[in-house]
Amino acid sequence: MASVVFYFQVHQPFRLRRYTVFDTDSSYFDNTHNREICSKVSDKCYLPTNKALLELIEKFDGKFRVSFSLTGTVIEQFQKWRPDVLESFQALAKTGCVEFISETYYHSLVFLYNREEFVAQTQRHRRAISELFGQEPKVFRNTELTYNNDVARVIRDLGYETVLTEGADHILGYRSPNFLYHPPNCDDLHILLKNYRLSDDIAFRFSNQTWSEWPLTAEKFAKWVNRINGNGYVCNLFMDYETFGEHQWKSTGIFDFLDALPEAILDAGDNDFLTISEAVAQYPSAGEMDVPHMISWADTERDISAWLGNSMQANALHDINGMAAEVLSSGDEELIHQWRLLQSSDHFYYMCTKWFDDGDVHRYFNPYESPYEAYINYMNILDSLRSRIK
Repeated sequence: MASVVFYFQVHQPFRLRRYTVFDTDSSYFDNTHNREICSKVSDKCYLPTNKALLELIEKFDGKFRVSFSLTGTVIEQFQKWRPDVLESFQALAKTGCVEFISETYYHSLVFLYNREEFVAQTQRHRRAISELFGQEPKVFRNTELTYNNDVARVIRDLGYETVLTEGADHILGYRSPNFLYHPPNCDDLHILLKNYRLSDDIAFRFSNQTWSEWPLTAEKFAKWVNRINGNGYVCNLFMDYETFGEHQWKSTGIFDFLDALPEAILDAGDNDFLTISEAVAQYPSAGEMDVPHMISWADTERDISAWLGNSMQANALHDINGMAAEVLSSGDEELIHQWRLLQSSDHFYYMCTKWFDDGDVHRYFNPYESPYEAYINYMNILDSLRSRIK
């Protein structure tokens, strides 16, 4: 049996407005632009895909199952501008076939700098998921699937039972991402690894007409999944939710593919769909997975260089996290919230100077002409924030 574990990341940051050294306004976020993007993606992706998933769950009597993480920043945008989208996710939660998992509320890289703040942001997100969807998350994914052994120990102590990360080749070696693993000295914590080849076939290559496997049909993909039988338990398909309708437009046939996939998977062999927690309950760990250095699901290197690959990014991350004591001791809730929104990993992603075959993802809703412009704008805002603290 091969169990397909669909996991979707749903995230939108609060993008920044253009901010010069002469600006004194404490409103740092371009909410006109943010509202436009939220509504655009809601209409192209979130609403139609949620509708499609709900219909598939009903069509297959609950045999089709998926898992989500919604960042705190996208939840706030839904609450401000598109409550209908939030309601559609709540409708999915009520089916009992959809699992909502935990992460850092602000989609930040704070684990690298401040463990106490990491715990605070994680607990805030956990409360939000409980309040909105009536679920107590037992699964955790760190921002952009960043992970190492230290992450495992901290989240285990927070009561989580499972963590998600990338099935990076340099970590796996001869092993397969189609098994469950556990971290060193953490036998009670499970690791699920993204099968990046099959995930990226949908997320990145689906509409690429130069790809040797184009066009990708549900029947063809189901055969690839069925090959896992005898060489693994799970097929972990982890991707941005915006894959449906935004990264891959409706005209590519992505919604037709999604609609046909459950039946093709279920008919291809003794296969099924599980949520993350259901997969953990059903299958044992195949052994220890030692990850001493940070990995992620970004770019071809699967490391954290997409956010810390140059001196601009390192300087910006050092400065924003270096303000923690002063900001938190201020007791100013608006200031603290703004400081945390400025920690979203996207702000540093826009400063990335790398270029890979999948470099298009660096341009996704990027408001800047260059990484240098992103850095200057961000540092101008930090100067303003610093002066307010003083």
